Amino acid sequence: MKKVVKAILITLSVLTGLVFIFSSYTKIDTVESFEAFQYATVEYLHLPWIVAAIACRVLIGFEAALGVLLCLQFYGRGKWVLKSALYLLIAFSIYLIYLWIKIGNNINCGCFGNTIWMSPSQSLIKNIILVIPILILIRYYDGFRITLAKFVVPIALIVSVATPFVNYQIPDTKPQWLNKGRFQINLSALYAPGKQDAPKVDLYKGKHIIAFFSLGCPHCRMAAKKMRIMKERNPNLPFYMVLAGTHDWKEFWEDTKVYNIPYTRLDSKPFLDLTGGTFPRILYLKDGWAEAENDYISLDQQSIEEWLSKP
Repeated sequence: MKKVVKAILITLSVLTGLVFIFSSYTKIDTVESFEAFQYATVEYLHLPWIVAAIACRVLIGFEAALGVLLCLQFYGRGKWVLKSALYLLIAFSIYLIYLWIKIGNNINCGCFGNTIWMSPSQSLIKNIILVIPILILIRYYDGFRITLAKFVVPIALIVSVATPFVNYQIPDTKPQWLNKGRFQINLSALYAPGKQDAPKVDLYKGKHIIAFFSLGCPHCRMAAKKMRIMKERNPNLPFYMVLAGTHDWKEFWEDTKVYNIPYTRLDSKPFLDLTGGTFPRILYLKDGWAEAENDYISLDQQSIEEWLSKP
């Protein structure tokens, strides 16, 4: 009977660990998943970009480490691994309740990245289910207490926490200045005769940050979300969007909610002529000349404001 009970406890530990590993993996398996998770911490917790970038990487790595140690049944002194897993689930649950109250239940909480769409209520149920085996393990199972665990635990922590930083390096906060120097961009397609949604602002005068987005491009949507948050924080940022694509326009707006930035639509040919088929393309314009260019990952409010402050 004891062997059966121990087998059940081992199974609970391994299955719980696998859920933790899967959860961390789905947050980092693609750039889109990772950026979505990082974006959510900025959007809903109002963290600065650099704080969110560090916190997300540490959290994902720590979650993976706990999963590995649960699978190995190395619980550490005082079963700190099990207790940490419990506290992490409690913290996640508090965050989910906050999301549910503030945003509603019709959003993807990001617990399993973009792999499995889960609402806050669904994820809360998942957390409650996970808490049960962890409490059972804390009460009835000591795991493996062997000398090897003293070496495996710190190694697992270091490797797991370091991996997100290696896979997704924190970008330089300064814009990526163009190696070719300044170049003039032809925006005549935006001001074509008879174009009803031509820019009301003169993009050839003063400083502007113009972003070329394809509606169905996930990276473009990430950049649009970043720009929306920056614009909310500083309404004076001179953002402008050029949009193209056959994707559902309504879906784009519902996803990005980037209603606070003016935009112009372009047909495919002039859009491709301006972007070279590479998007998102985000240019820093001064009097019609491109002085710098950022990708959607390194797009940063501080660097933008520094550039705007320069004569």
